[in-house]
Amino acid sequence: MSESTILVERIEKIGIIRLNRPKNLNALSSALIEELLSALRIFDKDPAIGAIILTGSEKVFCAGADIKEQRELSFVRAYNTNYLRNLNDGLLGVHKPVIGVINGYAIGGGCELAMMCDILYAGENAVFGQPEIKLGTIPGAGGTQRLIRAIGKSKAMHMILTGDTINASEAESSGLVAKVLPVNEVFEAAVETARKIAGFSAPVTAMAKEAVNEAEEVGLKSGLHFESRLYHSSFSLADHVEGFGAFLEKRTPQWINE
Repeated sequence: MSESTILVERIEKIGIIRLNRPKNLNALSSALIEELLSALRIFDKDPAIGAIILTGSEKVFCAGADIKEQRELSFVRAYNTNYLRNLNDGLLGVHKPVIGVINGYAIGGGCELAMMCDILYAGENAVFGQPEIKLGTIPGAGGTQRLIRAIGKSKAMHMILTGDTINASEAESSGLVAKVLPVNEVFEAAVETARKIAGFSAPVTAMAKEAVNEAEEVGLKSGLHFESRLYHSSFSLADHVEGFGAFLEKRTPQWINE
């Protein structure tokens, strides 16, 4: 049997997925994408899991698409298989928060995969880039769409048209990542954040994630209307009653995720 392209574990209420193609710098092969999406679906359906962490190794997160595999694709085959679109759709369908932990290179499809996560923590050695133009193509998994939303048009256009990279500090100052920490500390910091998120009401967390993601898709008026509907819906939850009651009674809430 071939070696798994990902490693999966659980820490309390946290699902951990590690990309595992070290000889290929965790490049996105069709097999890796299929295994990754399968693991994400399993964690997303598991009521015992409250948050998911996606990471690579301490030296590389993901060096992009598998060039050897991509080189063999014609237009028709690329269009019909489109594993990168499947990756996009799969990540968008995950209701639970996904925290990306980025060490080393997050290049091309690796940068796009990172941006599919809800929160990004980066090690001090992290490098982000969309160098597809150097290969005679353009980003194909959301790079032209998500990068502009993350860091603005001018910086995104510069990265995409030149293929230049940015380091962890630049990524943090640009708003691409939430925190930058030493390489040996960043994963544990992400675990603490995931543990905190997993300790809240699962349906409310899913509502909050959906409302924030909707803001990228619609105008302000429509976004405010969508948020308002989700906010009102939360009043029907048992966890809403518990949360308000616990606050007034000055005690820790006991969520039942209903």
